[in-house]
Amino acid sequence: MLRIAGRNPTSPRWGEVKNLVLRFNNAPSNRAPMRIATWNVNSIRQRIEHLTTWLKECEPDIVCLQEIKCTDDAFPRLEIEALGYNVVTHGQKTFNGVALLSKLPFDETKSGLAGDDEDAHARFLEGVVTHKGGAMRVACLYLPNGNPADSDKYPYKLKWMSRLLEYSRERLKAEEPLILAGDFNVIPAAADVYNPPAWINDALFRPTTREAFQSLLGLGLTDAVRAVSDAPGQYTFWDYQAGCWQKNWGLRIDHLLLSPQASDRLIDVGIDSYVRGWDKPSDHVPVWADLDLETA
Repeated sequence: MLRIAGRNPTSPRWGEVKNLVLRFNNAPSNRAPMRIATWNVNSIRQRIEHLTTWLKECEPDIVCLQEIKCTDDAFPRLEIEALGYNVVTHGQKTFNGVALLSKLPFDETKSGLAGDDEDAHARFLEGVVTHKGGAMRVACLYLPNGNPADSDKYPYKLKWMSRLLEYSRERLKAEEPLILAGDFNVIPAAADVYNPPAWINDALFRPTTREAFQSLLGLGLTDAVRAVSDAPGQYTFWDYQAGCWQKNWGLRIDHLLLSPQASDRLIDVGIDSYVRGWDKPSDHVPVWADLDLETA
């Protein structure tokens, strides 16, 4: 059974509800789980106060950041390290860029997604940490948007997804807890967008895009949010234009995909939509999953 608590889009107090939490009723409560989160911050230097405030409130153990939009040496690591996090970045001037934050030390890290030596975009960073139950691998990714869909950007997106599929296939052979976390720029299904017909030709929602995403799930990965609820309207992104936040015209494009060894330990999933109501926010909000890894 599931217990769902969260913001009600029909409520007049829409923007005031704190977050959405999807929880297994039989989740263990006698020990602290490991919380893994993802957030496209849309410029870390503009959002550093937002990030540190949220880190103090949410207390995640591992965080995957996307669109940091700065080089490695310009990343504000001191503010984050002061909160007890180890920091690894794969930055790029002005565009893209990903980062991993962890309260546990990294055993290893690697940047870049295999399969295209000419791809210089900073979109992929993986790290391995050791917890009480063993090792866990977390891959932070910022998948290409792909628009305009009739340009060369869409084939690049599909090729990137094919490379991610091959990466996942190989990593799953290790039979270890694996989490793919980030801004996938994929709307998996009609329930994940406020107006499906308006998005049918968009690169985020094209049938080929959704089929590629389903291929990832076909390998045995689990969409953490959909593991606990099939309810519509669980959005993670609201555009800055046209009052999308106020009208709840959202998309679910930020995902946590879990290997069987991770999904078996899933306890809670949360979407911290309240941060979208902050002053000068990112257009994305954090998504997190709690895993009971002590007994893994």
